[in-house]
Amino acid sequence: MTGRLDGKVAVITGAASGIGAGTARCFVDEGASVVIADLQEEAGGRLADELGAAARFVLTDVTSEDDVAAAVDLAVRDFARLDVMFNNAGVVGVVGSVAEMPVESFDHTMAILLRGVFLGTKHAARVMIEQGSGVILNTASTAGVVGGLGPHVYTAAKHGVIGLTRSVANELAPHGIRVNAIAPGNTVTAMTAAVMTGDHADVEQAADHIGAMSPLGYPGYPEDVAAAAVYLASDDGRYVSGHTLVVDAGQTAAGTSPNRFNLGRPRQYHEAGRIT
Repeated sequence: MTGRLDGKVAVITGAASGIGAGTARCFVDEGASVVIADLQEEAGGRLADELGAAARFVLTDVTSEDDVAAAVDLAVRDFARLDVMFNNAGVVGVVGSVAEMPVESFDHTMAILLRGVFLGTKHAARVMIEQGSGVILNTASTAGVVGGLGPHVYTAAKHGVIGLTRSVANELAPHGIRVNAIAPGNTVTAMTAAVMTGDHADVEQAADHIGAMSPLGYPGYPEDVAAAAVYLASDDGRYVSGHTLVVDAGQTAAGTSPNRFNLGRPRQYHEAGRIT
């Protein structure tokens, strides 16, 4: 690796699996220290052990302001600063027809996907404004760029993430803080395996599906999204703010097809994991 993040400190929500875990590994390889903030205690603890002295795990529910504040405070306490906040945690959430969708499921999904990003942004900003520097990254989705690629509430939340990113970038720029979003397309993770195959462990079949749909002819992996995060978090991206970087092999440029999430009766997707 190139050491592009030498000495930097990052909090990554949803970092115990999927894109978050891939990013945590890449950040440490590039010289950063990371706080793994996640509800998956066993997986998060294993990853922190794997990454060694450069990593900490903290049990974090991103819908809880106290939990998010504690993750930020842990970074400052153990590593003396906060350079990067990556608001990455998410789930598929409620799916189904808008005419039958329970409002409580709408609220729960929005709490994870949008309130969580707001809370991470808020508490990163209170530290970064005092520092006079920092980078905030938010995981959006291609479903936040165009309609028809995800469930209704997921799509609405991801559009909200992009809007919040643009608005906050404008406020925080005078403080030396850059704010950007990353919009992954289909990415090979346990979450997409569960959605595509019904089995979160069947990542090989998910990779086949994703590769077949990719305009480039091969699937994207967490490391592909992590590379975008490294760029935006590093000095290489020092003049980029308020931007949404789409990492989807050109899928949104090539056009979309109807998806199955918004058909049939609604259900709540409960399995812990991270949407890609």
